Amino acid sequence: MTGRKRIRNLLLALVGLAVLASGYPAPSIAQDRSADDQIGAPANPSKDAAPRRVVIRFLTDSDFPPFDFYDEDGVLVGFNVDLARAICLELNTSCDIKVRPWEELFPALQKGEADAVIAGHRVTAAALKQVDFTDRYFHTPGRFAARKDTAKIEMTPSGLEGKRIAVARGTAHEAFLRAFFRDSPLVVYENPDLAREALAAGKADFLFDDGISLAFWLNGTLSRQCCEMRGGPYLEPKFFGDGIAIAVPKNDPQIRLLLNKALDRVRASGRFEELVQRYFPVRIY
Repeated sequence: MTGRKRIRNLLLALVGLAVLASGYPAPSIAQDRSADDQIGAPANPSKDAAPRRVVIRFLTDSDFPPFDFYDEDGVLVGFNVDLARAICLELNTSCDIKVRPWEELFPALQKGEADAVIAGHRVTAAALKQVDFTDRYFHTPGRFAARKDTAKIEMTPSGLEGKRIAVARGTAHEAFLRAFFRDSPLVVYENPDLAREALAAGKADFLFDDGISLAFWLNGTLSRQCCEMRGGPYLEPKFFGDGIAIAVPKNDPQIRLLLNKALDRVRASGRFEELVQRYFPVRIY
């Protein structure tokens, strides 16, 4: 099972909503813009300007909450879905969002059946052989958690010396701990659920886990409100990837330019932060 599938299955089982990064400005969304300010319709066109698109065709999947999933009424919703719509609003285009199984997304993009894929793809060397990517819009940090009654200490290799750290076997999080927290005894479990339960039961002093799914667990019923995050986020690309981005075809640089400009506008308008707060109310960064 891939790392993304593991995260996906965890998120499906958890209750509540988590957060994204700070650092994005938050004025309200600008609805009124002059024609010269419209993306794709510059006042002084140049060879680098992308022509306006009448419609942007997005593909996503439907089982990666809170990024993309069907609600109780069978309506496709999620952070990625709303972000795609916000992008289309900034581009003044129609938005066509269709669902495909995860394994069919890149092949469909390569066949020209869509303009972009917004489904939580991590930017990796393997993925870059098949598609291009926009600027990153999300990261998945590693985070520590502890029981709320645990004394506050420095979350550093020296501060955690001798402390038992629960972690899931065969994950990037285990590899990270073995590389940088060598003086901490690891309590390795077969999956993240067992590692989290070990922390809650006092079988480990700390837990190191994926920040997104960990936030879901902490804010949900399964944790019984036992624990909290400690220390800062760990974002080393070697272990935790180079972020999440929108996949675009390699033979269409114009769509990448359009989407990057739209992403910038969504952030500047405050709409991005609104979506973050809607789907991720517990900060993971």
